[in-house]
Amino acid sequence: MKNEVHVERESPFACVMDVLEPSKRQQHIATAQFVFAAVNEVRELPNGYAFHLPNESKMLRKVGEFISLEQLCCPFFGFTLEVEREGGAVWLQLTGREGVKPFIQAEIGEFMGDAAAFPSLSSR
Repeated sequence: MKNEVHVERESPFACVMDVLEPSKRQQHIATAQFVFAAVNEVRELPNGYAFHLPNESKMLRKVGEFISLEQLCCPFFGFTLEVEREGGAVWLQLTGREGVKPFIQAEIGEFMGDAAAFPSLSSR
């Protein structure tokens, strides 16, 4: 029996810009702008933020597109999409290890156009 040691790799808090070809990158930026411009509320989580989005079919498709590409260029993000029953709320959670919140604020805040929308910033 072998003694195996599992070492968890941690990528740096930096976008891997060359993972997407330029045309896909432009499309991804437009998708991120669409998604985060529609945020109704931001909730701070212990390890990230939750974004309340409109419960619309187009939004759900765009969130799926966003996640599929964002996880390539920002592998340190965790994603959770919650769609409540009976037309209830839609929440997109972006999470990660300690230190990810300032990165989310910088990365996503530019698409929201209002950094004060983040609870930890608006209370300072």
